[in-house]
Amino acid sequence: MDVRKYFRSFVYAFQGILTACKEQNFQSHVLSAGIVLIVGYFTGLSRIEWFIVLLLIALMFALEMINTAIERVVDLASPAIHPLAKQAKDLAAGAVLVFALFSAIIGLLIFIPKWF
Repeated sequence: MDVRKYFRSFVYAFQGILTACKEQNFQSHVLSAGIVLIVGYFTGLSRIEWFIVLLLIALMFALEMINTAIERVVDLASPAIHPLAKQAKDLAAGAVLVFALFSAIIGLLIFIPKWF
């Protein structure tokens, strides 16, 4: 095992995270996650509820990064507008939206009973 190569892969991964942080959609997810974390703190979530909330946040970040990667690869492979390129980008964005909607529903199922 090449140790330098192994540690270099972490540098590349952190560069990917920094690249994602510059994306507007990722920033909106970070803002939403911050709000959820603050509200969760004051709501007094249980350990399992925190586990669920943190898992949803992490998966949302990861899915948004995968979506961005797919968009970049499609743009590179098909610089001209092509119906299949559009479908690929729309599908990836749709996957993020579906996960965000279901995450919001799960969040409401966790938070609403604690507030009322």
